[in-house]
Order: sequence, then C-alpha cells, then structure tokens
Amino acid sequence: MKPFRLLVLVTCGFFAAALSTAAEEKKAGPPKPGPEVKKLAYFAGDWTTEGEIKANPMMPGGKFTETSKCSWFSGGFHLVCHSKGTGPMGETHGIGILGYNAEDKAYTFSGIDNSGYAGHGNGSTDGKSWVYSSEDKMGGKTIYGRYTMTDLAPDSYTFKWEMSEDNKTWNAVMEGKATRAAKSPAKK
Repeated sequence: MKPFRLLVLVTCGFFAAALSTAAEEKKAGPPKPGPEVKKLAYFAGDWTTEGEIKANPMMPGGKFTETSKCSWFSGGFHLVCHSKGTGPMGETHGIGILGYNAEDKAYTFSGIDNSGYAGHGNGSTDGKSWVYSSEDKMGGKTIYGRYTMTDLAPDSYTFKWEMSEDNKTWNAVMEGKATRAAKSPAKK
C-alpha cells in the first residue's frame, strides 16, 4: 500500500473514532451531580444568621446579623449564597459558593465580601457537622482557618470560625446560629 493511502486510511480512522466518541457523549448528555453534591441541598434556601465576632486582627468584636439566599447555580453542581447584614464594621455584603471537588474528594468553599475578604477552603462532612479548613496570609504570616457548622435540626445549625498561627492552637473568631427563614404562604 502506498504511504499516502495509508495516511488517508489512518486519518479517516481517527476521524471516525472521534465522531463516534462525540456521538456517545451527546447521547449521555451533560454530567449529573453525584450524591456528595446533593448533600449541599441542606443549605439551599433563605437563612437568618446571628452571632458574635470576637475582636481579632481582621475586625473589631461585636454582634452581627445577616440574611442569606442560597440557590443552585445552573447545572446543579454549586450552591451560590448572597448575603447582607450588619456587624461591628457596619453594613456587610458577601457571596459564597459551595461545591464538591470529585478529584480531591472534598467539599469546597469560595467567598468574597465588601470588606476585601476573599477566601477559599476545603471541607468534609460526617452527615451532621461540616468542617472547612483554609490557609491564608495575613501581615506576612500564614494563618490557618477552621469553619465548623453543626446541624441542630433540618432548619438550623450552629457555626464557629477559628483561627490559628501554628495549625494546633485555635482561637474562636466568630460563633453563632443560622435558622432557615419560614417560607411565605402561597399567594391566591
């Protein structure tokens, strides 16, 4: 067989295989969220949060309140939470994104707020408690964070945010409780 004909046959074979793979993927449709992602459904909805911030290097101490609306992002893989409230530094606004990284087998959190905070953490759950860990720089030092949420009931959970300079000794920075807002009755 001449080299040119062989090249054409090989090229056609690769092209046919690529089309077959694309057709199979099209039949299968887009990926679906797995059971780990579905556990995040607990946080979907409207929440009212109240708690106390302990004075720390990032902010003064005091009481805070907040409302959040958490809804599924298109595709159903990430829960996006928009929050607003008041705290020791005044009005607060934030966005948080909860998800699951199947490659790392870890829950994820990314968030920003109007104070300039931008953070990311990885977490796990035992079915009742959710624990997220982070590592950030502050004043040239590495600061470790641990955010724990513990389900009290289907519609409430407590939370605690702790910080550490050595990843061994932890100091509470924030504690409080979140309660799912009552659903409004349907309009007639």
